[in-house]
Amino acid sequence: MALSGWAEDYVNLVLAVGRHDADFVDAYYGPPSWKAAAEAGSPRPLPDLGTEARRIREGLAAASVPAGEALRRDYLLGQLGAVEAHLARLQGHRFSFDDEAEALYQARPPVTPEATLEAALARLDRVLDGPGSVQDRYQKARERVLVPPERVDAVFQAAIAEARERTCRHATLPASDHFRVEYVRDKAWSAYNWYQGGGTSVIQVNLDLPIAMDRALDLAAHEGYPGHHVYNALLEQRFAQAPPAGRGWVEFTIYPLFSPQSLIAEGTANFGIEVAFPGGERLAFERDVLFPLAGLDPAEAERWSRVQAELKVLAFADNEAARGYLDGHLDRAGAEAFLVRYSLRTAAQAAQRLRFIDTYRSYVINYNLGEQLVRDWVERQGGTVADPARRWAVFVDLISSPRLPRALGL
Repeated sequence: MALSGWAEDYVNLVLAVGRHDADFVDAYYGPPSWKAAAEAGSPRPLPDLGTEARRIREGLAAASVPAGEALRRDYLLGQLGAVEAHLARLQGHRFSFDDEAEALYQARPPVTPEATLEAALARLDRVLDGPGSVQDRYQKARERVLVPPERVDAVFQAAIAEARERTCRHATLPASDHFRVEYVRDKAWSAYNWYQGGGTSVIQVNLDLPIAMDRALDLAAHEGYPGHHVYNALLEQRFAQAPPAGRGWVEFTIYPLFSPQSLIAEGTANFGIEVAFPGGERLAFERDVLFPLAGLDPAEAERWSRVQAELKVLAFADNEAARGYLDGHLDRAGAEAFLVRYSLRTAAQAAQRLRFIDTYRSYVINYNLGEQLVRDWVERQGGTVADPARRWAVFVDLISSPRLPRALGL
């Protein structure tokens, strides 16, 4: 059977697995009849789906590959391996944190020693002014840059508009490019991009979590431009669309969340913030545009920017909290206390983050480790800070390709 036949089987398998896990299918814009068939009747038994996944994987491994489609088969094999691992989880198999991350995302997360986190806290201690602990002073500094609720939409829309304009200089988006922003509550995440197909997205922002100024631009770029919205739109445009516009590869009409694709998606969405707003350009835009829109003192922008530099290191505290908690070395209270100390969250914020870990488990590595691995790969291709044009070119090539972590040598 040709690769296209195995690809169709893969899409229908992912839809069937989605009947057992509502979080599994992040986006689907393939034939409606396939989704209707998957949703008809009772869900297929998990053991049968495991057998089907192995059949497809073995068939793909033995299939002949047309010229130019080696990456396509590698992509399908990588995604199928993750589907099998997720099916094992659904049937009760308990992976360790590290084994699960490797099985689902093709990356084994390194341990970040507490000494490394303590060193970052010590540097923050020198950056933050005033009396009290680092955590207390960080929260006080953050309170000074919180966007008032009534100004969130204006700030967020301005951030998205600027991020889109910068992205469009380097990437050709579909003519139908469009997004809609919704504000929601009671979610485990801070924001989410729901790609609809046809170059359109719904971007939801969770207002349960107060939005500091840095998060406004982060969310706009991460969820929108050049992040998830652009990633999905370019893959659809280049691969999912029928010829001659695209290549008619149906596997790109579906996105299973717990798969290697997510490390690329989250890693590029995080690194894309830096690509779009390099060096002092981010600080200048926040200080001169977003801070005034939010009614905040622009003098806070530079101080807050110095704090954010150290938070890049402390982002890896999420992995250590998740590893300890999911492997049983930390109880819930211990994991929340770890997050309070090393990620500088409040107790309520730490509880919310652990709620995310309860649901998405080792997915947390895709943000921090994914960003690091994507940055390393882009820079190895010459996409350094010193050559922003090359950096954009390599980045856009990555988000419009079927590469998975192993294809990058990660």
